[in-house]
Amino acid sequence: QQFNVTSYGAITVAFVTLEAFPGMWINAFLVCVLCIAWVKKKTLNSNEKILLLLACSRFWYLCFSWVYKFLSFIYPNYLYVPTILQLAVFFQAFFNHCNLWFSASLCGFYCIKIANFSNRSFIYLKVKIDRIVPLLLLGSGILALAVGIVAYDIANKPHCNNNSTGRGNFGTASIKMDKHFFPSFFLAGFEYAASFMVVIFAAVFLLFSLWRHKRTMQTNSMKDLSMDAHIRAMKSVLSFLVMYSINFVCLVLNMVYVTKKGNHMTFLIEVFQYIFPGLHSLILIFSNPKLEKALLKILPLQRSGKCKVC
Repeated sequence: QQFNVTSYGAITVAFVTLEAFPGMWINAFLVCVLCIAWVKKKTLNSNEKILLLLACSRFWYLCFSWVYKFLSFIYPNYLYVPTILQLAVFFQAFFNHCNLWFSASLCGFYCIKIANFSNRSFIYLKVKIDRIVPLLLLGSGILALAVGIVAYDIANKPHCNNNSTGRGNFGTASIKMDKHFFPSFFLAGFEYAASFMVVIFAAVFLLFSLWRHKRTMQTNSMKDLSMDAHIRAMKSVLSFLVMYSINFVCLVLNMVYVTKKGNHMTFLIEVFQYIFPGLHSLILIFSNPKLEKALLKILPLQRSGKCKVC
């Protein structure tokens, strides 16, 4: 069964708002903490650089996604004012793919930095990883920019073909837009698949390195610290792998259900896609002792607990 279109739009905007604003707050918190650390130390390590750009991309992705959803329901005609639709699609695609590649870069960084292998190429990467990270981030940004430009061009076609701004033609314009967006979906699928492979390889190598380390581990403090580092990295990578897998399935389902407005499956897909950037950032915070400590300091629950103890 189909939702009523108006009810579906209202429910979707409500859920997107409930998911996007907490996600924006979580990622804004990450950005603030890392920027404060940057000012204090006057430098950031490679891990913090990736986290900072990842949090920024997720914050702006949620902002533009929420604005796009809000306009499409409350003021749909504004999407056909020249360049508004194209810019909304461009920024949404750009920041979404920045999110993908920065996340994959973070998984790759954890793998190279923490895993232990005697292979010469791997040792070379481990030594040079801090110099490679800026180039990796720049390449990720260029790839995301290319996808954004393609999405802008695709979004421009239905706008040019649609000369009417009346509500009566909005459904027809949406169907045309969906057809034009199929190439963008396939391009996004390729990007998802490539970054997904990076995450899978990082998880496999880390898991194998942890297994080898556990076999050869002896009872001394340095080994225990190495084991803890392995486990923390594995938690971050595996949590991302699980969520990334669901997100990839959502992309495929979105391609199938893209022309079916007001469908239950479309609603569930959108619910997950908007909760993903905030939820995964929260997992990253709790897997980092410094970020977790900073978050707990500002939570009301933590404050009240201290007051009770006092």
